[in-house]
Amino acid sequence: MSNPKTISQLRMRLFCLLAMLFFVVNGCGPSKPTLPSLGEDAVVLAFGDSLTYGTGALENESYPAVLSTLIHRKVINLGVPGETSAQGLLRLPAVLDEVKPDLLLLCSGGNDLLQKLDPALTKANLKEMIQLAKKRYIAVVLIAVPEPNLSVRPPAYYRELANEYKLPIEEEILPKVLGKRSLKSDYIHPNAGGYQLIAEAIAKLLKKHGAIK
Repeated sequence: MSNPKTISQLRMRLFCLLAMLFFVVNGCGPSKPTLPSLGEDAVVLAFGDSLTYGTGALENESYPAVLSTLIHRKVINLGVPGETSAQGLLRLPAVLDEVKPDLLLLCSGGNDLLQKLDPALTKANLKEMIQLAKKRYIAVVLIAVPEPNLSVRPPAYYRELANEYKLPIEEEILPKVLGKRSLKSDYIHPNAGGYQLIAEAIAKLLKKHGAIK
């Protein structure tokens, strides 16, 4: 006849083993996207429109310029004012092949929103840009652009793409900056103070996801 005490001990051991297995498999929650560590000679490509170019501030006050000083890595600013996601998609392949970056900071779609272009097309263009980088084994960070209205919130497709491709995404800093008049040079562009905050947020994101220490 089985000893009730022995059965109870076996059940407790089994419970502990199952609990340990659960935490090994799942950790403390969903795993966050990771980025490759950027060496001192790494090249970061900031690609997008006027928000990347730095319209509304001096050249050395753009977010890529400030980011370079914060992370001590080369950050190439290839933002083109007025560019839509479709135009960016046409431009990106040659840029990637020429620059050969280790990391792509993708901030595109703002002019699509201003021109009220089809959101499905914007999402498709962003998706293809991500795929172009992935095919070249280039890591991607997505920077979400908010709607130019009172909500100042990014469209859902930025988060959807980040989830689909397991990309780190910065979706809070642009709404914060563009929602505060003191951080803007005009209706749609940050000033030097705004770009500083954007660069700091991206640097923090890169550190969080392992790109820099």
